[in-house]
Amino acid sequence: MGKIGIWELLVILAIVLLLVGPKALPKLGESLGKTIGNFKKGLEDDEDKEKDKKDAAEDGDRED
Repeated sequence: MGKIGIWELLVILAIVLLLVGPKALPKLGESLGKTIGNFKKGLEDDEDKEKDKKDAAEDGDRED
């Protein structure tokens, strides 16, 4: 399995265009962008929570 080339991307785009239609394509792109943004934000939040837990555990060890 290799990388996805330009021809594969064009075929995928053509299929999506046929399925959803040209009027719905911008709305689909917007919702996809929001979904990816929310996913990234959720990952960052989880990483921050894990870091906070780790820092709190290290601080608790230092007090002993």
